[in-house]
Amino acid sequence: MTLTQLEIFSLVAELQGFTSAAHRLGISQSAVSHAIKALEQELGVELFRRNQTLVEPSDIGLQLLGRARAMLGLASTLQQEAADARGMKRGTLRIGSFGPTASIRLLPNILKHFRLAYPGIEVHIDEGPDRQVMQWLDERRVDVGFVVLGQDRFDTVALLQDQLVALLPAGHALAIHAALPLQALCDEPFILTDAGSSELVMRLFSQARLQPKVRYRCAQLLSTLEAVSRGDGLSIVAQASLPAAADSRYVVRPLTPEVPRRIGLAVLDRRQSSPATLAFIALAQKLYPAPA
Repeated sequence: MTLTQLEIFSLVAELQGFTSAAHRLGISQSAVSHAIKALEQELGVELFRRNQTLVEPSDIGLQLLGRARAMLGLASTLQQEAADARGMKRGTLRIGSFGPTASIRLLPNILKHFRLAYPGIEVHIDEGPDRQVMQWLDERRVDVGFVVLGQDRFDTVALLQDQLVALLPAGHALAIHAALPLQALCDEPFILTDAGSSELVMRLFSQARLQPKVRYRCAQLLSTLEAVSRGDGLSIVAQASLPAAADSRYVVRPLTPEVPRRIGLAVLDRRQSSPATLAFIALAQKLYPAPA
């Protein structure tokens, strides 16, 4: 068993295909197939269920996948600790990011300074909803991820605090109010954005024993802004995720009572994090001191 075989195993599982994994690694499909077959023979189990459209891990494959990713993470940490002793001239950092708050407001500035300080570190970024970033952390597919704080199972540091706000079409009757209770948003079609804090929004309604009339689910905030601007419904979004430039087609109102949201970085265990990961976190904290 080699680290290369484990890397191929992990990538085939992630991309659900031998061809996709071969393209990502820059090797032939036959080489990928040979590596998986050799690993299966050594372990004495079938790691994948193969069909015409995609390749999925078997039950035992899923069980072993977590172990394989843990071993790859440990190997990466060893390599980066050695690189750290040489001035961290080489290494890899995998980052999970979600929504405009992290991907547009926070990450670009942190990355700009990180690349200047550590030009030899190769950075990989995966974007998805906040719940997916947490899944990637659990599966060790990323080293560090931006999350909505309140996740006890991770080691976290706070970077930014904002609040959830109501989003209304311009000229809407509710726009005359300075702030809006949740109840006021339950009588009209509601637009839910999956790009950021959709689970936080739905938990907010659930805790208040309210049920919004969800009629639209948008994968991106931009789609939500367009739908609200057309008058298709109302929404709740994070204030920090909104574009800096004002848009006359919609209005923003705070909720009452206010609903704060804290964004930060998370790792599974800082004691096992690579030097590159710890350097990224330290730089992020320097650029964005913890909110009060």
